[in-house]
Formats: sequence, structure tokens, C-alpha cells
Amino acid sequence: MVQTNWVKEELELKHPGLSISIEAMATQGDKILDVALAKIGDKGLFTKELEAQMLVGRAEIAVHSLKDLPTNLPEGLMLGCITEREDPADALVVNKKNEAHQLETLPAGSVVGTSSLRRLAQLRHKYPNLIFKDVRGNVITRLEKLDAGGYDCLILAAAGLTRLGFGNRIHQIIPSEISLHAVGQGALGIECVDNRPEVLEIIKSLEHQPTSKRCLAERSFLRELEGGCQVPIGVNSKIESNELTLIGMVASLDGKTLIRDTKTGSANNPEPIGVELANLLKEQGAGEILEEIFKSVRPGT
Repeated sequence: MVQTNWVKEELELKHPGLSISIEAMATQGDKILDVALAKIGDKGLFTKELEAQMLVGRAEIAVHSLKDLPTNLPEGLMLGCITEREDPADALVVNKKNEAHQLETLPAGSVVGTSSLRRLAQLRHKYPNLIFKDVRGNVITRLEKLDAGGYDCLILAAAGLTRLGFGNRIHQIIPSEISLHAVGQGALGIECVDNRPEVLEIIKSLEHQPTSKRCLAERSFLRELEGGCQVPIGVNSKIESNELTLIGMVASLDGKTLIRDTKTGSANNPEPIGVELANLLKEQGAGEILEEIFKSVRPGT
């Protein structure tokens, strides 16, 4: 809702006379809090209900954290706009007894809360002496569980903490050498109905081209690997002198196997960079890793 209100205010500011109403609703991912996200399945986990409203004509747009938006959208819908990205990094949040520690100095056996297989795999790879425990609920609920002593620390998106006014709880920005972020993390995606040029023209006023190019490369990488937002796939991207560099990672859940590589290309044609990087990782065994993970988190499928 914080993100949606920001989009509403920005669009009304850029288009005087435009009036936007908000239809609030809970998604499946918001409702199921007692099961790990990866076990539910991630196709539209935080988007399906919103998309249904657009497809039946009850809404023109939907605002998503881009990292939650599947790379393949339902027929009749499109990703109309990607907003300027905030810091896409993961962040360490600690309770009072651990304020003297950074991630690398946490005592062996410290309990780390995360619901992300991507974070879990990378941190297990780097810090096998830590204990990882699933944590669900919104940011406020997670912070309450941390402060109540259920965890020694949490790993959360820095952008989400900042947007919700909890930037002061960021104890450490985790460097990309330790944890590559999720595809699209830190950016908002505005989804809209296809073939509505008048709607697209309005929301395009919030488009941030450098962010869009980076995220399109990241999303094509994820799409080519046939992964969703609940698999251990991480990325990092940057643009320098119109060259886009994309780093990608696939890891096993136990963190023992981690494949990571880099691809560079023209920022004006970002999607082939993601495809090429995905194929590079497949040649190194990424496909087999992801197949094993899919079987383990959802046996019988």
C-alpha cells in the first residue's frame, strides 16, 4: 500500500486533473503465513488476485514489487512501467543483543530469519556455522518476532525497509560478493491491460530508463532459467558507458554448490544479455541444480 500510494501521488502530480482510486486486496501470498513460500508455489503468489481485477475491467493498473512479478504474464496484461530503483541490496537487521555484530562476526549457531531460498543458499555457502529459520509475515511482524527473541537477526530487502520508514533498522548492507539480490529487487513494476495506449502513456511518465534496462536483463535471465521468485537465483547489474554488466548466480539449497558468472553487452539491447548469461550457467550445471530444488520443495510435482 505504501508503494501504491506513492505511485498514485506521483501520477496525479505529473498529470493534473487525473484522479486515481485504490482497490485494496490481499493476495494468496499475504494470506498463507504458516507455509514456506517455496512450498506454496510462486506463479502469481502475490499478483494473481490483482491481475484478475484488471482482466475483468475493474482496474486499469496494478503496482507490484518487481521482484514478485512473474516473468511470464497472463495473456492480455503487460509490464507497462518500471520505476527508478532504490538500493536493491539485502540488509542485515539485528536485535539489541547482537548490535555489536556484522554478518561475518555473528557467533556460530546464531539464528538467521529469512523466507528466501536465494538468501538462504548464498548465506549457507558463505556461513555454514549459522542456523537458518523461516520467517513469514509483513515487515512489522517480522521485526516484532526478531525483537521478541525468536531470531538473532533477519535478512530483508533494504528498499522495503526504507520505503516503510524502517531505514534506521538497517544494521548492515550485505555486499554483492556475499549475496546477490533478487531479480527486480528495489524497483516497482506497474502492470496494465494490453492495448490500452492511453493508460500506458500515463504510467510511462514514471519510467526510469536505466532501471528498466537493468531489470529487463535480469528478468530475461530468470525467464530463460525457468525460475520463479522462490528459487535460489540471484543477480547484480550495472550500466557504465552504455554497457550493461549482469552477474548471475544459481545455488543448491545446502549452499555447497554455487555457480556464478558474468555477461556484458549493449544497454540498448538488454534482454539478450540475460539469455546469454542463463545459457552460460546452464552449461555449468544450473539446470540440474534447479530441477533438484524443484523436486525437493514440492515433491510429487
